[in-house]
Amino acid sequence: MEQLSNIRVIRDLMERHGFTFSKALGQNFLINPSVCPQMAIQGGVGPDTGVLEIGPGIGVLTVELSKRAKKVVSIEIDQRLLPVLEETLADFDNVEVIHGDVMKIDLNRLIAEKFPDMQVVVCANLPYYITSPILMNLLEQQLPIQSITVMVQKEAAQRLCALPGCRETGAISIAVRYYSNPKILFSVSKGSFLPAPKVDSAVIRLDILESPPVNAPAKAFFAVVRAAFSMRRKTLLNCLASGLSLSKEQVVTGLEKANVPSNARAEQLSMEQFSAIAHVFQVFF
Repeated sequence: MEQLSNIRVIRDLMERHGFTFSKALGQNFLINPSVCPQMAIQGGVGPDTGVLEIGPGIGVLTVELSKRAKKVVSIEIDQRLLPVLEETLADFDNVEVIHGDVMKIDLNRLIAEKFPDMQVVVCANLPYYITSPILMNLLEQQLPIQSITVMVQKEAAQRLCALPGCRETGAISIAVRYYSNPKILFSVSKGSFLPAPKVDSAVIRLDILESPPVNAPAKAFFAVVRAAFSMRRKTLLNCLASGLSLSKEQVVTGLEKANVPSNARAEQLSMEQFSAIAHVFQVFF
C-alpha cells in the first residue's frame, strides 16, 4: 500500500469506499508522515510487544505499529472503515481489527485472549471529544499494560500531564498521576491532519505505576479530588462542603486534622495533601 499519510492516497481510498469524515466521531486523518513512526518508537513498541490500538482510522498508525510489534489489535467503532482497513492492512498478518466501542469492551479479557505472554502497550490517536473518558476507562480498569501513548489536543495534554500544585492542574491531572507517570513526548501541528482541526495536538505517554504514589483509600481519595476541583474559584472549604455534602464546621475540623489550610485552592495541593484529606474524610464514605 502506498503512503497512507499522502493526501492523494487518502482521497482515493475515501472515494473508492464512499467514505466521508464524521464530525460526530472526531475523525481527522494524519498527513504528516513523521508522526506515526515517532509514536510507535517512543511508545515502546518492539518485536516482543503486543499493541492495543484505539481508533485506527485508515490504518496510518497501525502500519507503523505492525512493522515493529509482535501483534497489533485495533478497535474501530466506525463500521464504514472496516473494508478500508482490510485493504490498507492487507500486507500485515500480525494485525487484527475488531469492530466495537472501546468504552464497552471487556479489555482485561481481550488482552488475556489476544496477547498471551506478551508485554502490552496502548497506542492511539484519540478523538478530542472523548479523550478523558477513554483514558480514565483504561486507567481505572487497571489493565495489564506497560504504558499508554496517545495523541490528544495540546491543551488537554498539558492538563493531563500537569504537576500537582500548578495552575494547569485539574481533577484529571491528579487522577492520571494516581495510576501513572505522564509526560509530553512531542507536539503535532494542526496542519498535520486532514481535515485540519482548529488546534494543535501533542503526543503523551503514561507509564503505568505498579502501585499508587500515595497510600489513600481510593473511594475517598477520588471523591475528595472531584469535590475539591468542582468550583475552581472557590476555596477548599467551600468546595468540600458542597461537593461532599458536609457542614463547613466538619470540613474545617477535617482539614485541620489533615494539616491543610481551609482557604487553599485545589490546584495548590500536592498528592500527599489530597491523600491526607482522604484519610480524614473516609469515615463519610
